[in-house]
Amino acid sequence: MTADIKFDPLPSWNDCAAKRAILAFLPRVTDETSSDFIPMSDRVAVFDNDGTLWPENPIPFQAAFGFDELHRRVKAEPELSASPMVLAALECDFGTLLEDGYAGLREVIALTHAEITTDAFRDAVETWLAVSRHPRFGRRYDELTYQPMQELLRLLDGRGFKNFIVSGGGVDFMRVWVERVYGIPHERVVGSTARPSFELRDGVPVLTKSLEHLFVNDKHAKPVGIHQFIGRRPIMCCGNSDGDHAMLQYTTIGNPRPNFGLIVHHTDGEREYAYDAETKSTGKLVAALAEAPARGWHVVDMKRDWKTVFGHTDF
Repeated sequence: MTADIKFDPLPSWNDCAAKRAILAFLPRVTDETSSDFIPMSDRVAVFDNDGTLWPENPIPFQAAFGFDELHRRVKAEPELSASPMVLAALECDFGTLLEDGYAGLREVIALTHAEITTDAFRDAVETWLAVSRHPRFGRRYDELTYQPMQELLRLLDGRGFKNFIVSGGGVDFMRVWVERVYGIPHERVVGSTARPSFELRDGVPVLTKSLEHLFVNDKHAKPVGIHQFIGRRPIMCCGNSDGDHAMLQYTTIGNPRPNFGLIVHHTDGEREYAYDAETKSTGKLVAALAEAPARGWHVVDMKRDWKTVFGHTDF
């Protein structure tokens, strides 16, 4: 007779405080006999994407796409390189691009993400994902998702949660691949948006991307985006940076329902990257990390708490 083996829904996690807290929280809110039971309609979990579900250092993956597109454009239109901001992008100089209210980054986004139909943009992203490889890890970008967070997404989905991505990344970029990669449908993506234009071209409906009415879904804008596009206050929030600080606060402070806040702390320079206060580009983590103990937010130490980072083979 063989001994019973207890099923572990989070096998890529070590036995750590965050894992134990997750596994204690879920029965509280999903068991109908529990005094903390929450109906399925209110089981909303929000996840940042860059740095929480896949890497964002040394540069976010959407920026890598944009820079690759810019290189392609400059080859065909060398006059574009006369712009200091284009040169900064070609050199991956995020410091310059993020100065002056992200003015440089907006210029680059205009060249790579605007005045293009939504269908053409989708095709460009799909092509890039198919042929591009991460310079350090040598794998497709959409293969570099965090295995422990994938397990958490599946666990929540199986417990009747609706998982949403709430990210500073562009909605049109993320909607190309999120359903295939995370199992999250397009309509559950809240990100940075701009207003497209509509027209009939030769009798065919066409949407063209622009930068008009740009909404950057980061920091204090994230709770606004949640209210506007989800309409329910989350009971679980997972982030990794001060860009998620307000979203963590909105989920947990004064929420009448049981709630859960989680921060992915990038501490593993060998299998991924190690950073918090000092980053290569985005993902700075200072204020949220300092507030975590007082708020009861659970901090995941990537190096200590995760058995694997990307799954299959860590390198």
